[in-house]
Amino acid sequence: MALLIASSQAQAQDQQSPPAGHQHTGHPVHESLFSPREASGTSWLPDESPMYGVPFTWGSWEVMLHGSGFVQYINEPGDRHRTGGAANQQVSSVNWAMLMAKRRLGTGRFGFRLMGSVEPWTVTDCGFLNLLATGEMCEGDTIHDRQHPHDLFMELAAEYDRPVRGSMRWQVYAGFAGEPALGPPAFPHRISAMPNPVAPISHHWLDSSHITFGVVTTGLYDRRWKAEMSVFNGREPDEDRADLDLGALDSVSGRLTFLPTPRLALQISAGRLTEAEAEFPPEPRRDLNRLTASATYHRSLSNDGIWATTVAYGLNAGPEVIPGDEVDLVTHAVLAETSVTLRERHTGFGRIEIAGKPGHDLHIHEAPATIFTVAKLQAGYVRYFQSWKGIVPGLGGSVSLNIVPEYLATRYSGRVSPGFGLFVTVRPARHATM
Repeated sequence: MALLIASSQAQAQDQQSPPAGHQHTGHPVHESLFSPREASGTSWLPDESPMYGVPFTWGSWEVMLHGSGFVQYINEPGDRHRTGGAANQQVSSVNWAMLMAKRRLGTGRFGFRLMGSVEPWTVTDCGFLNLLATGEMCEGDTIHDRQHPHDLFMELAAEYDRPVRGSMRWQVYAGFAGEPALGPPAFPHRISAMPNPVAPISHHWLDSSHITFGVVTTGLYDRRWKAEMSVFNGREPDEDRADLDLGALDSVSGRLTFLPTPRLALQISAGRLTEAEAEFPPEPRRDLNRLTASATYHRSLSNDGIWATTVAYGLNAGPEVIPGDEVDLVTHAVLAETSVTLRERHTGFGRIEIAGKPGHDLHIHEAPATIFTVAKLQAGYVRYFQSWKGIVPGLGGSVSLNIVPEYLATRYSGRVSPGFGLFVTVRPARHATM
């Protein structure tokens, strides 16, 4: 989310007035080391972003506690890959928590962040139900029609930035677990996706590298632009979710970000990921080239409302190992998601995705190299209640339509397969810039 301590543009509070919607009338405004534009890793959101968290100071440190949790019931009866009605409904909890701290150090700023999840124990059956989702490993096989759980350690990173010349600054970010400069802000930290407990099926085309076990990023940035590059371990985590899957920093990426207005953030990025994606055992991991582009638009509404929208495109290209053969595959994915929050009480959200997925990923063993165009539409609503000690509870639900080509109709109970979910949620309250 916008408050994540990415070290990227904290000087926005030093050199500019805070964007509209980030001040409370009657409260004095002083310089903060946290900027509304800071998102996951070193990525940026628009300046006109709400900030959610529990802030406090500890000596010379500014500290922020942040997180999100859902307990959800999901029913997607169209999955015929598994037998038994119970396989198509599930209760689970997706969640994460984060501690961020930052202080001045000489002419620069130093910070660290710790982020984790207990999903290894609250999400069972190789992941939560999510038809057409693919990626990562479980029980010695690739995952399909499930969203894999996050690892216990999602981020263990430090960062430092300092002025170079005028308003230009230099930044370095490194960690045992973190996010390279590749893709838009990760979906758990986008305002447009925040109220939605279901991960995008385009996740592995856009932002799956947000948990990378070994990363170093450096870059230059100014008020409106940022240019950065990373070296990192591009391998997806293994199925042991409680360890650190450290590996060689043999992948590379670069990203350009531009904020033409306080309401709009644009990014384009590309990377070469070595041994990124797991294949059917005993085949080796797959190298991958990834290209992404995205636009995120935020607009403050009256009474602390916010309209947030993200549109993103991702491309994956690389060799696909098929039993007895190897082919080069290029696949594409497009995502459009939005959320509207009124009076910090009522939030509606929606998402549309179209992705080209190899039969290999969907376990279509008779056509492993065929690319199937699939789509998922989702809409939902959350009713948030009065905050208690900085924590806001909510109750919500969503409906979805999973759309597949005729070839896959018998596997998904027809070309259009509906689903629904109910959930309770908690998140930090919104606050003003410190």
